[in-house]
Parts: sequence; structure tokens; C-alpha cells
Amino acid sequence: MNLDQKGLKKRSVTVAYFFNNIGRAHDIRLRRLNEVDEQKRRIFERDLHRPGLALAGFTNLFTYKRVQILGNTETRFLNHLTDEVRLEAFGHLTRFKVPCIILTSNNKLHPDLLDMATEAGIPVYVTRHSSTKAIYQVTDFLDDQFSLYQQYHGSMVDVYGVGVLLTGKSGLGKSEIALDLVERGHGLVADDVVVIRRKGETTQLSASRNNIIDHFMEIRGLGVVDVKANFGIRAIRDHKDVQVVVELLEWNKEMEYERLGLDTKSIKILGVEVPLVQLPIFPGKNITVIIEVVALNFLLKRYSNYVAAEALTDRIKQVISNDERSEGDILV
Repeated sequence: MNLDQKGLKKRSVTVAYFFNNIGRAHDIRLRRLNEVDEQKRRIFERDLHRPGLALAGFTNLFTYKRVQILGNTETRFLNHLTDEVRLEAFGHLTRFKVPCIILTSNNKLHPDLLDMATEAGIPVYVTRHSSTKAIYQVTDFLDDQFSLYQQYHGSMVDVYGVGVLLTGKSGLGKSEIALDLVERGHGLVADDVVVIRRKGETTQLSASRNNIIDHFMEIRGLGVVDVKANFGIRAIRDHKDVQVVVELLEWNKEMEYERLGLDTKSIKILGVEVPLVQLPIFPGKNITVIIEVVALNFLLKRYSNYVAAEALTDRIKQVISNDERSEGDILV
């Protein structure tokens, strides 16, 4: 099984999309100060820019494709200038096709400068947040937008707070196992199509559902099941980090499967190593309970650094060591 497919990435987002969506998932509110066509302006980078040097006239290294942040320093610099010099300084910005300008700390932009931005087609917004907080929130939003992502075939379930990705060939019963886990009180994130994103340069992999399929499941022999309608809001999750991958395998008596759990395996998803557990499927095997134990084992290892196989091995070694010492005493 190869989950390490090349990640996809958005090339840009429109300023209209940015303005309409940033307040839904982040603690920041932007207020529009002028009326321009926001669909014509696009953001190409997650990084932001404070254009102090550009306002002063040095534009050789001006990163104009980034969202421009005008904080207390920039606005007070503009306000202390004479009218003629202020227009000239702000013109260093408006002659470039910048995506948008955000004023922080409820700073005000001189009406003449706002008219210049409108004439240049540059959207201008204001927020009550300080520059530090606004930069953090906007960067976090753009980080999500420009993160690597890929769609995978499988089911994603929240089991005891652990994000478990079920993978395997079609027809092995991934959806049925996910449905059984939901019935036992766990949460469904996605079925059939799982969208996984890697945030920035971190090792965090966030899984979510496909917006078209939503929380519907297809169960062979039964048809389509609406998990949210059948089991209620407690049975679904919007997002969950991928922490363990469980690969379902067809039983093959010729193959050797892991018996102790000492040989830990992992698999790469978007360049991030994730623990892998391979489970052979055969009639009568309670996969649902085993997956619950997989999640519990993950929690034990993460928070207590406890691995049952290692504990048993240490115990056996201790018994052997004690027996050898006892035999030595008898011989003496």
C-alpha cells in the first residue's frame, strides 16, 4: 500500500474568498473600507508583509504579492507626513498589484489614501486586533489554504480521541467497520474519500470529509446511510489528526503476520511518518474491538511510554535471569 502520493497545493485564493471565510474559523473580523472587485485580486502566498521600507521609497525587494499589514508604525509614519509627501509615499504601494491592505488596531487611513487604493483596485480592510494577533490569525488561515493535501480511499474514525485511518482494498469492509465503531460510540470523520492536509512544515496531518459525500456511507447490501441523521451529531467529527493507519489485508495462510508487536511499522503520508498496523481479515475476527485496542495502545505509548510487547519481553528476560542465578546458587 502506498499512501505517500504527491501532495496537491492551491496556487492562489481570491481576496473575496479570503474576506468571506477567514472569520468563520478564526477569531478575527475584518471590516471593508472601500468597494472594489475583490474577485480580481488574488493571494499567492501564506506569508504577510509590513511595507515600512516600501512606504519610505525602497521598493527593490518589495514582496507586493503578499497581504500588506499597516500597523501603528506604518499609519503614524504616513500621518506625520505632509499631504503631498503622504500621497507620494502611499503611491509606492498602489503602483503594485498588491492583493489587499489590512489596517490593524482600528487605525484609520487618510481619505485621500483610501481613494488612491480604490482607484488602484486594492481592497482595504480594518480589524480591531493588534498587528501581532492579526498577523497570527491571517497567517494561520492562509497556512490552511496553501497546505499540501491529497484525497485517499478509506475511512477515518475518531476512536477514543485517536484519529484512525482505515485503508485496504475495496470490498474488505472498511465502511462496515467504521459503522460498527460509530454504533459503539466513536465518531466518523469521513468514509470512502478522506481528504488529508499537512499544515505548513509541521508533521500534523488533518483529515476531513469530502464536502459532496459529507457524512453519507455506502454499505453493500443496504445502500446509503446518513450517519448524522441516524446516530446524531455526537457520531460525527469535522476534522481529526491522522495518528494511526490500520491497513486491512485479505487473510493469506502463506503470509507471516506480526504476533508480538515488537516490529513496529510506519507509512508515509504527505512526507510524514505515521504508525501502521496491518490486520488480516477472516470470518469471525472482531476487527472493531481490535481497532479499539489499537487506539488504546497508541494512547498508552504516547502518554505512559508503555508497550505491552516490550513489557512482556522484559518480564520473560527477568524470569530467565532469575532462573540462571538460582541454578548457579545450587551448583555452588
